[in-house]
Amino acid sequence: MEKVSLCFPREEHLKRRRDIQTVFKKGAYASCSGARLFFLHRDGDGRRIAFAFARKFGNAVERNRARRLGREAYRHLRSKIKGGYDLVLLVYPGKNYFSEGARPPSGFAARFAQMRVLLGKAGILTARKSP
Repeated sequence: MEKVSLCFPREEHLKRRRDIQTVFKKGAYASCSGARLFFLHRDGDGRRIAFAFARKFGNAVERNRARRLGREAYRHLRSKIKGGYDLVLLVYPGKNYFSEGARPPSGFAARFAQMRVLLGKAGILTARKSP
């Protein structure tokens, strides 16, 4: 049985502003309710990810919690993501959240499902192997 590491190494962080702007400008995107995934294929096998939030996305506590949930979801999906991509997950509250005064869906299960849908729409998830 292969041991899968769930750490989030520094090499997988997309940090530089210039790199993130390149993904926004030159990359493609996939959307679902509450989030948009920007992705750009690059040379190499590694993958990098950054998490961004709309200005109206709650306060700092809510943004930090959403970032932690996004990192956790990414860590669990990392082994199924094709290599050679820079990813930026832009999280934003949907239109209905402002009008109804409700908060965006939160929790690990919601973020995990959201990220899996976005990666599937983007065509970045690897195909499952048959037993």
